[in-house]
Amino acid sequence: MLEHSNTHCIAAMPFLRNAMAIINGKWKLPILMALRSGVRRFRDLERSIPGISSKVLAKELKDLEAQQLLKRTVHPGPPVAVDYEALPYAETLDPVIFMLRDWGMQHQQRLDETGPQ
Repeated sequence: MLEHSNTHCIAAMPFLRNAMAIINGKWKLPILMALRSGVRRFRDLERSIPGISSKVLAKELKDLEAQQLLKRTVHPGPPVAVDYEALPYAETLDPVIFMLRDWGMQHQQRLDETGPQ
């Protein structure tokens, strides 16, 4: 078991903030999950993520590219086509994603069982 002293917790905070800044919001992880099936075009991604707007998708894709989690490839046209693909480095988030998914399912089950407080 990890030691949870105040010193260790304080030392870990910058790394935790950094990780949260990278995967923050409700769209980055769904985008990465959508890219798990391979290379996708912008419109295909947009259609595969219900509720995301074009503007938000474009911003989140730029952020994920800046964090070296995906690659953007422009194919000259006509028409110009842009592909996005998750880089192998994005797979390092898999344990985090699966743990968050499992916790979310467990939490929802708890709420369903206990009802409103």
